[in-house]
Amino acid sequence: MSAAAAEAGDRMPWVPGNRWDLVADRQPDPPRVSVIVTHFDQSEQLARTLAALQHQDHPAELLEIIVADDGSPTEPVVPSGVRLVRQDDRGFRAAAARNLGAAAATGDVLCFLDADTTPEPEYVRRLTRLPALLPEAVTVGRRRHADLSGLDAETPVAEVGPARELPEPAWLRDEYARSDNLLHADDRSYRFIISAVAACSRAFFDEIGGFDESFSSYGGEDWEWAHRAWQAGAVLAHVPDAVAWHDGPDWAGRSGEDRVREGNRQSLLLAQKISVPGSSGRGLLPATPDLVVHVSEGLTPSAEFVCVDSVLAAFPLATVVVQAPTQESLVRADPRVRVGAEGSGLDARVTLRLDRALLIQDATPLALALASLGQGSIGSMTLLGDDGVVLGRADARRARRRERRWATSAGFDEVALTVDGVHALRDEPHVDAWVGGWGGAERFV
Repeated sequence: MSAAAAEAGDRMPWVPGNRWDLVADRQPDPPRVSVIVTHFDQSEQLARTLAALQHQDHPAELLEIIVADDGSPTEPVVPSGVRLVRQDDRGFRAAAARNLGAAAATGDVLCFLDADTTPEPEYVRRLTRLPALLPEAVTVGRRRHADLSGLDAETPVAEVGPARELPEPAWLRDEYARSDNLLHADDRSYRFIISAVAACSRAFFDEIGGFDESFSSYGGEDWEWAHRAWQAGAVLAHVPDAVAWHDGPDWAGRSGEDRVREGNRQSLLLAQKISVPGSSGRGLLPATPDLVVHVSEGLTPSAEFVCVDSVLAAFPLATVVVQAPTQESLVRADPRVRVGAEGSGLDARVTLRLDRALLIQDATPLALALASLGQGSIGSMTLLGDDGVVLGRADARRARRRERRWATSAGFDEVALTVDGVHALRDEPHVDAWVGGWGGAERFV
């Protein structure tokens, strides 16, 4: 292990990038855990899950169990020592129920379960290990599926589950394998965090905010929350040996509901809230830009025009911020252009601040460089032209949030990168050559 990794594991509450493997062999003191069980009118499943929680190998004195009831027609019966919080029945409000349970919790680690998802005895200990070591860790266990109907609540689920097992979602299993249990997570890995089997530190949950309560039907609220957590610097990890058994098939294997319509409803709501390629619209401007480019001050009108036009031609969904365009400026009429303070509060996934006007003749190298930010170990980069001149500096929201949290930039690497196809503009580039699409780089640089 490198010196930096050793420092991160031994003396710092963070690891570089998403490198939870650096603390894979560490065992924390057992944390105080609050298990929040979301429930609606599932008395048989709830009894089974609560019984399983009584048999966890996590120290009982450090385990708090809270049932968050989403307005069941009959108040659920819970054993002594289990807390019950309830909300009115106003439709499917799992997000609000989880938030209600979290508000009542006193543990240092929050562990979310659904009433129909019954954990094996080692589940809590294994799922909460990383959040107890790393405040930014968000862990997801393995949700297996079985027909558990009719079983006595005290029947050990680890013994009967395999005999009654139903198909496990292949897309989820395959992604965990491809990403090495989310060690190689990226901006789209929020899709593999399932709130029925998830855990995080209480401090991180409070910092990023709870589940979005505008989700008022089945699905999506866990993905929105996981995306928000990732963009705030979360360390995502799948813990395959933290197993809980869902009573019944995966959603995709259920019958009697319009899965296409429900899937579309979820995707449309997520597209409004998650502005990363592959999640948001392909042509519509997102509510929060994925890329914000701050153009340097003091440019001539022609340099400003070519620079901004070049950026938006390369990145049509970006937002460009100019400081004080002159009266001759033609860029302010574009709705993707913000002026001065209008762009000061934009919290994009990637922010690029230009030191000088530039011309993008080939967008692919720059797009690849910007797309890599925050995905692995690199959080910020100084962009250099092919002649070595500094063009600007780009950073990822994940790196900015983590730097703010820990008052250090050491959670991500900073690099300098020469970008092909991008050039520093002269003060008076030939605008006619640019708009006409003729002439070589010597007309502009």
